[in-house]
Amino acid sequence: MSTAGPHDGALETHGIEPVPLPERTARTRDLFPTWVAANITVLLLTMGATLAVSYGLNIWQACMVGVTAPIVAFGLVGLIGIAGRRGGAPGMALSRAVFGQRGNLLPGSLIWIARWGWETINAVTGAYALLTVLDIVFGVKSNTFLIVVTLLLFVVATFAISGLGIRAVRKCNKWATYLFGGFSVLVLGRLIVNTDWGEVFGRSAGPTPLMITGVGLIAAGGISWAPSSPDFTRYLPRTAPSGAIVRNCVGGAAIVVLPMVLMGAVMAFDTPGLASAADPVSFVGAILPMWMAVPYLLIALVGMLLINAMSMYSAGFTAQTLGLKVPRHWAVSVNAVISLVLGGFLMLFATSFMGSFIAFLSLLAVAFSAWVGVFGADMLRRKEYDAGALLDTTRTSAYWYRGGFSPAAVAAWAVGLGSGALFTTSDWFTGPLAANNPVGEYGLGWVATVAVSFLLYVVLPKPAVARTPQAAEEPTSLAV
Repeated sequence: MSTAGPHDGALETHGIEPVPLPERTARTRDLFPTWVAANITVLLLTMGATLAVSYGLNIWQACMVGVTAPIVAFGLVGLIGIAGRRGGAPGMALSRAVFGQRGNLLPGSLIWIARWGWETINAVTGAYALLTVLDIVFGVKSNTFLIVVTLLLFVVATFAISGLGIRAVRKCNKWATYLFGGFSVLVLGRLIVNTDWGEVFGRSAGPTPLMITGVGLIAAGGISWAPSSPDFTRYLPRTAPSGAIVRNCVGGAAIVVLPMVLMGAVMAFDTPGLASAADPVSFVGAILPMWMAVPYLLIALVGMLLINAMSMYSAGFTAQTLGLKVPRHWAVSVNAVISLVLGGFLMLFATSFMGSFIAFLSLLAVAFSAWVGVFGADMLRRKEYDAGALLDTTRTSAYWYRGGFSPAAVAAWAVGLGSGALFTTSDWFTGPLAANNPVGEYGLGWVATVAVSFLLYVVLPKPAVARTPQAAEEPTSLAV
């Protein structure tokens, strides 16, 4: 399958401009390995252990969390991906039609900054995996020099894949899916043989509110992919079924999230320290025998590499929509440098990796959810995008609206963001309304954010869109 221009070779040359119709030859089934790869992370094991140890959930409750979280999170991701099929452009470029050419700079900047943290977490986890392999195989202990070198290698490899573009990302995702699936079956088989299942199934159920909290915890990471979803569907033809887009997105995520969460919960019965390990990757390496731990950690390293590559791939588009006048692959390098610096700080100075990770997830979800609410509501009324207006950042653009802003979209986004922050609690920040209410108690500040921004945008008056001659000549996208 060709997902780039016929003469582009290995390097994708398209930036934020809509992909020409003749080049939109992708298939919806290609989305499945994309979203499998987006979830290949050993941190899911640790979050599964958190459900069992910190939240006190039993295996059936952990199973419910593992099923519900990807349906909720990646259902939204899949729905937002339909916009990529309609407009053929990256998510943050299509966002200009919603917020206005200048208004889009507000959520775009916040999402870009939030990606720094997401890519930093991924880079650190990947570096930990490599350090653990060096320790297990060669007995080389971690030190400051090795931390810097492994982190640098991880970031450079990430930049290489994401810089090449969609074809390289998808090819790597496909092979990572096969490898990770095979070795996960081996790990699962060992757990089945060595686990005291009487103890596992005999555990009493934990509080239902904490099960809801677990869904919020795991779904929060998935929500962060929503603005990126159109980036991976823009090569689909306009005839691609909407239902297939959503099914492949949810299916690809769920086939990884559910078993990983359950494996983490089962592991925690014998090794409860997994839930609070300062370095969760090396802890996993200590649980498994060397012949299994080394290949599994290497594959997990590849998974984290691909997650970061996908994130940086999208971040390059976001940087371009913010006005960075460089080719996409060079825009990616900005995030690569930032994740290297922040990753070094986290590995060398942070006292609690998982504490930092969970606190970051809660704030990350709110930052992305405000955009999801507004953009999703706009999708209900908009069936097409004006390619010329998306790229025209001057006053002549049909998406200039009022001074470059869509007042309804910007107001709904800002109020939704503020509302979510009020109900959010974490180690870094606690909103004034986070205590003594179900939303804050269950870690569902991001749900409040989506709901408020969505409903407010629906009821506010929207500015009219002036159709340009180019838009009138374009065939109308198919309805959902």
